[in-house]
Amino acid sequence: MGSDNKFEYEALPIPSYEEAVGARPSSSRSNLGPEASDEAERQGLLHDAGDITAREAPRSRPHGYQPPTVESVRDSLDGLESPGPGSERGSLEDLQRELAQMDVEDGQETAQRPRLLRSRFSKRFSDLTRSLSAIRFPIRRFLPSFRFTIDLNNSRARLRTHGCMIALRLFGLFLVVTIVYIFFVSDIFNMNSRFIMGQSYSAASVENFVQGHVNETSIAENLRRITKFPHMAGTEGSFVLAEWVESEFKIAGLDEIEMEEFQVYLNYPTNNGRRVAIVDPPDLFWEATLEEGDPQTPVFHGHSKSGNVTGHIIYANYGSREDFQHLADSGVNLDGAIALVRYYGSETDRALKIKAAELAGAAGCIIYSDPSEDGFLKGPTYPDGRYMPEDGVQRGAVSLMSWVVGDVLSPGFASTPDEKKRLKPEESQGLTSIPSIPIAWRDAQKLLQSMKGHGSQVPAKWVGGVPHVDQWWTGDESSPKVNLINIQDEVERQPIYNVFGRIIGLEQPEKKIIIGNHRDSWCLGSADPGSGTAVFLEVVRVFGELRTFGWRPLRTIEFVSWDAEEYNLIGSTEHVEKEIESLRENAYAYLNVDVGVSGKDFEASGCPVFERVVTQILGRISDPTTANKTLKEVWEEKNKQLGPLGAGSDYVAFQDIAGTSSVDFGFSGELYPYHSCYENWDWMVKFGDPDFQYHKSLAQFWGLLILQLADTPVLPFDLEVYASRIASYVIELEKYAKSKDVPVAHGASGGDSTRDVSVTFQSLYDAAEKFKDDAAEFHHWARVWHDTVLGSGGFENNVVGVQRMEHNARMALFDTYLLDTRVDGGVPNRTQFKHVIFGPQLWSGYDATFFPAIRDSIDSRNWTLTQEWVDRVSKIISHASDRLLHG
Repeated sequence: MGSDNKFEYEALPIPSYEEAVGARPSSSRSNLGPEASDEAERQGLLHDAGDITAREAPRSRPHGYQPPTVESVRDSLDGLESPGPGSERGSLEDLQRELAQMDVEDGQETAQRPRLLRSRFSKRFSDLTRSLSAIRFPIRRFLPSFRFTIDLNNSRARLRTHGCMIALRLFGLFLVVTIVYIFFVSDIFNMNSRFIMGQSYSAASVENFVQGHVNETSIAENLRRITKFPHMAGTEGSFVLAEWVESEFKIAGLDEIEMEEFQVYLNYPTNNGRRVAIVDPPDLFWEATLEEGDPQTPVFHGHSKSGNVTGHIIYANYGSREDFQHLADSGVNLDGAIALVRYYGSETDRALKIKAAELAGAAGCIIYSDPSEDGFLKGPTYPDGRYMPEDGVQRGAVSLMSWVVGDVLSPGFASTPDEKKRLKPEESQGLTSIPSIPIAWRDAQKLLQSMKGHGSQVPAKWVGGVPHVDQWWTGDESSPKVNLINIQDEVERQPIYNVFGRIIGLEQPEKKIIIGNHRDSWCLGSADPGSGTAVFLEVVRVFGELRTFGWRPLRTIEFVSWDAEEYNLIGSTEHVEKEIESLRENAYAYLNVDVGVSGKDFEASGCPVFERVVTQILGRISDPTTANKTLKEVWEEKNKQLGPLGAGSDYVAFQDIAGTSSVDFGFSGELYPYHSCYENWDWMVKFGDPDFQYHKSLAQFWGLLILQLADTPVLPFDLEVYASRIASYVIELEKYAKSKDVPVAHGASGGDSTRDVSVTFQSLYDAAEKFKDDAAEFHHWARVWHDTVLGSGGFENNVVGVQRMEHNARMALFDTYLLDTRVDGGVPNRTQFKHVIFGPQLWSGYDATFFPAIRDSIDSRNWTLTQEWVDRVSKIISHASDRLLHG
């Protein structure tokens, strides 16, 4: 048996939200801003682990995995409190001194040059009260004081004197009101600077502040804390991190802070419930170790099927449908077999490897990490190098995220605590139907050796890098019998928590730029997602400091820490499904970082509207390795451009369900001990980013991108690039159709019209051309605005201001217009995916595809349906293009 007795755990939900936070002030859960608590609370938001009252343990189950308790996790968090005065981040007093010095320097510079003015634009009447309340203006001196002193001996003279004083004071009040009206209500003398608490800032000064205040030491300290303990989704570890993130939001002085709870389907392995063993013939009996050398979380697949199955072992390369077809063509019987496949390769999605094995007739599936992909054949392994050691195991979820995203028991609606309408696990299309388990190549070696002489020798490209396997064979019905046990403790309503913190926008508080990162991991997660979380918290800290100077963005910035991303992107998807209408109307952009740093190559994928602004910001940041080059120069030398998004992280629901323009970015490199417990703090400081300079660069890029989207008067989206890309996507689609033997009718590119049923892509070409023309006309207004307003010193009257905000809204809503929002809309058989241009591939979930509904129709070889979708998508693009110009 596997060494499951190492894990004395119980599989049960963490305490309910009310129980868990009952000892905290109710204000900690919503609408918490810098005014919500006194100074003592602000300085002591995150207590030492030993000072935190442990929650009452939940009721227990006799078997199963229970992650570390809140008490044990906190006991391991030495120094989780906020940095003190001697820390790298400095104290509140240091910040106050910096503020005072800034005021002194600002006063000195006033005599030498004009004050830096923040180019801001006239507000509506509804903003007048807010503007006045933020201005330090000596109005009280001009207000009349109606205090009378009556002297009966000389009352007539005194009344005359007081009458003159009253008249003068009334005149003064009239003068003040007139000045206020002229400068703040009417468009006369409107220089469009935004004054806040007596300060005004230029865009360049704010950008320099954000870029210059990123502290790599602070980021490193964040990561050290994050990697102190495991924090799988739905466990106490993830909940304690949620509390810490919440307290960091409070320390940063964000305007609103809240936790959001969902109750979702998760599962965990039971004690003595996992096994991989050769059981027949008896003389070959052997049992896998399963666990890593320093086990901290059990080795398993999230959302895997419970079962105890025995069958002949078959090797199926990467586990793609083509690999299983090759076995079938070779006469290998897979009915009732245990399929052994390796990670990566021609099928990148572990869940789809298992689904392909299921469809081929296998009874179970084992996935191993081959050293030719991420192990010693690539270079030194941990602890001597960056690659996976021989006992390293890649955990991960095996829910079908390109088919169903989010909680697999509530597709299309949110799993709120009071939601009663849920599927049963056996009814969900997002779950596989055969048990599976991951193993290290150390264990796979014995299975591969046992197949020698059974079946036939594999093709050369199927040969992996496991040592001491003299010959690689497919196996057949005569292969040794393997027993696979995977008994899961299934919790159908496990609480998870998203944490939100907001800086409210000044001009359009209802419009949001959403900044997201998930915090749950399969073990310690120094790269995935710890590096992203560490940078995320540093960005929050820097923007919190910026807020102390009185700065506010034009639009609201919403920071979000997602839970349960590793289990099928649950936290973000449930939130989108809960807030779908509001997000479609008000979410202008979603910026995602998952794995922040695992190497030195900057990568970015997203909607083409971000192409120009991403490139522009890269030009401001030096490459940490090549100091004399910017990231933009390195990016362009490698001929990189913004790629499309598939289904790998929390952007999926925003892009494909809400229609929010999304982008994902980070620094990547060679493979590493991904999803194993060797992906830890030591790995990062030795091999990932020892000096945390790439973390720093990522924080600078992220912060500057936030400023561009939240605080630039005209959104820096480029729809002309989008139009150009769509035109190229149509060409690629037609090529794909021809490669699949679609009878393409004569049209833009010619074709075969002699068949009874043919498909023409002409309507798509026409829609793409129309969008190209409309996008050029649309952006013409922005160029005129720029020349007129900024060219005249920043003057913008109220009418033009309204037009600018309407222009921004149409630009930001363009991706929303590209959703198929009919009742039965969305990609057939996976209707959560509603964007007609972007989506994950049906059989390669991490990879993106263009026009997913059309591609799926082509793959089903239904030409009538293909034409219907071509025409439908063409109409949606044309309609979106019309709305861009006419609303």
